[in-house]
Amino acid sequence: MLSYLAAYGDSFGPLRLLHYNSVRTIGAAITALVIGFIIGPWLIRRFRELKFGHDYIDERTGALGATYFDKRHTPTMGGLIIFLSVFLSSVLWAEPNVWVFVALLVYALLTIPGWRDDYLKVVHKNKDGIKSWEKIAWQSATTILALGILLWHPLSAGKIRELWVPFVKTAVIHYMPWWLLLMLIYLWIVGFSNAINLTDGLDGLAVGCTITVALVFGIMAYVAGRVDFSGYLLISHVPGAGELTVVCGALIGACMAFLWYNSHPAEVFMGDTGSLALGGLIGVMAFMIHQPFTLIVVGGVFVLEAVSVILQVSWFKLTKRRSGVGERLFLMAPIHHHFQKKGWPESKVVLRFWVLSLGCALAGLATLKLR
Repeated sequence: MLSYLAAYGDSFGPLRLLHYNSVRTIGAAITALVIGFIIGPWLIRRFRELKFGHDYIDERTGALGATYFDKRHTPTMGGLIIFLSVFLSSVLWAEPNVWVFVALLVYALLTIPGWRDDYLKVVHKNKDGIKSWEKIAWQSATTILALGILLWHPLSAGKIRELWVPFVKTAVIHYMPWWLLLMLIYLWIVGFSNAINLTDGLDGLAVGCTITVALVFGIMAYVAGRVDFSGYLLISHVPGAGELTVVCGALIGACMAFLWYNSHPAEVFMGDTGSLALGGLIGVMAFMIHQPFTLIVVGGVFVLEAVSVILQVSWFKLTKRRSGVGERLFLMAPIHHHFQKKGWPESKVVLRFWVLSLGCALAGLATLKLR
């Protein structure tokens, strides 16, 4: 919205700065941070008054939580703090185009099933939340709608069909058929939506790793939107995608504000309201700037968490089928709980996973130069 004021730069010189998405990215980050700090205490207070916290112990993780402090009554739905901060800041600072619209659309639509899941858990005391089929149906509908818009809009219709992989100078597929495109974008949106959901098990873990991923993809979106930088680095040039840098800036600011309240011991949890939507937002942005496979590297912690659950369940079922007694690869999955079971304090697990996430982020950035 504020980008339109750049047209009045002749009347007031400083307004010309709004032409630069780097300036608007900084503005978006600061704005989201301020919004988060303003609405955070009010929402947390309201959540407490409404008793929006789990009053039961989760059989899978409750014992671990009780080791350090009682998390049962800590309010959830804190993802609303991130959502409102990101959405308002992005609308204010980003120049509207199809990339920004689809990113915010996916983020908003995936916030709904996450909120409903948390609502059923904290209000109706339903430990299972929404049905699996309902969540999958909502994620599928969101993916189809997002892809339909990208294939319809002239700015994105051609570019979205390209498939790029790290270390290769040109697109490996220049025109993907719609069914392959739908399958891949579905895997990235739903896959990372669920991966961040699994990672959100310790205070500050998921949101801290999200900050490093958003920082890297903000840089990548900026480079993809610049014909000179993308040409030099031999990566895909996506006209208009530089505006996603502003969205990433807003995401960083919002997550920083939320981390203030979510750091150990947490005053609020993001819940599925935050984790499902954040994964979808990151997944669709990675796909739109032609860096989907780089996300596997940059979001290595999220991938590790998801893979640990898949391996744990698969190995348990396989050994139970063979011997009648299921065995486990890890003491508990997702893998962050494995280290808690080994005696690591929660803060140590979180800090070490943050370090690992930063290393993954640097490795992902290195792929830009290795072509």
